Amino acid sequence: MRVFVTRRIADAGLQLLKDAGLEVEVWAEKRKLSQGELISACGNADALISAGQALNEEFMDACSHLKAIALHSVGYDNVDIAAATRLGIPVGNTPGVLSESTADTAFLLMQSVARNAFYMHKTIGRGEWGFFEPTANLGQDLSGLTLGIFGLGKIGFEMARKCRGAFGMNVIYHNRKPNEQAEKELDAKYVSFEELLQHSDVLSVHTDLTPQTRHKFDESAFKQMKPTSIFVNTARGSIHVETDLKTALEKGIMWGAGLDVTSPEPMEADNPLLDMPRVAILPHVGSATLKTRTAMSRLAAENIIAVAQGRQMEYQINASPDV
Repeated sequence: MRVFVTRRIADAGLQLLKDAGLEVEVWAEKRKLSQGELISACGNADALISAGQALNEEFMDACSHLKAIALHSVGYDNVDIAAATRLGIPVGNTPGVLSESTADTAFLLMQSVARNAFYMHKTIGRGEWGFFEPTANLGQDLSGLTLGIFGLGKIGFEMARKCRGAFGMNVIYHNRKPNEQAEKELDAKYVSFEELLQHSDVLSVHTDLTPQTRHKFDESAFKQMKPTSIFVNTARGSIHVETDLKTALEKGIMWGAGLDVTSPEPMEADNPLLDMPRVAILPHVGSATLKTRTAMSRLAAENIIAVAQGRQMEYQINASPDV
C-alpha cells in the first residue's frame, strides 16, 4: 500500500507507516499543493494523509481509487465528507489529543488581551517605552470574572477548568445540549446564546464550523456583548465575521480579542487588526506542541494502517451512514 502525505508530519507517524510495511511519499516543498498537483500525486497512491489541504468533491471524484484518507486534524470542514462517503472512501481524523494544547492557547490569548501584552510588546520595538504614566495602558484583572464558552466539548472543558482553577472564574456555556460533566465538576451553567453574549466577561469559542455556526459572531452578536468583554476564538476563523469584529473593537463595543484562527488564513501582514490595542493574534498554532503534533501524526498513521490491515479506522468520521 502506497501512502502520500501532503506535509512533513512528526516522525513517529511516518515510522509507524513504514514499520507496517507501507510505502510512504512525503511532499517536501514548503507550500500547499494545487488541486492539480494533489490529484496527480495521489494518482499512484492507495491512501492519503492530508495536512492543511482542502479536499473537495472534484478531488474525491478524481481520486475515487483511494482506499483511505486520514486527516492530520480534528476539524474536517474543508473536506467533502459526503462525496467521500458516496465513493466509499473512509475518512478519519485525530480527536482528543489536542484538547489541552488548544485550551492552553485560548488561555494564553485571554491573558494577553486582558493585559494588552502583544500591543505593549510592539511599543518597545517602536522606541515608545519612555515616560511612565500610572493611568496609561491599564489592563483587566481576570479573577472572579465570568467565562462564557460557546461549544463546551473537550477543548472548551479544558479551557473552563483552567480558568476556574487559576482565576476562580464563573463558567457559563451554550451548547446544542447540556454538558453534565461540566455542570457537576465546574459548576458550569447552561444559558441561551443571547445570555452568553450578555453575561460573558470572556467569551471563548470552541465549537465546530458548521452551517449553523458560520458567521455566528457578527455585528448583531458583538453589539450584545459587554464593552469590557474579551472575545477569544481558537476554533475556526469563519465562525466570526472579521470586519464586524474590527468595527466592534474600533467603536469600543468590546474590550479586545484574541484569535488563533482568522478568515482567510493566512492573514495578510497589513491587516489592521494586527496593530490594534488589546488584540492578540497567533498564526493557528493551537496544537503546536511536540507532544500534541506527535500524537496527531500517530493517530493519522494508525487510521491508515487500520484500513491497510482490513479494519475500520478507530477515528472514522463517516463510519455512520448519517454523517
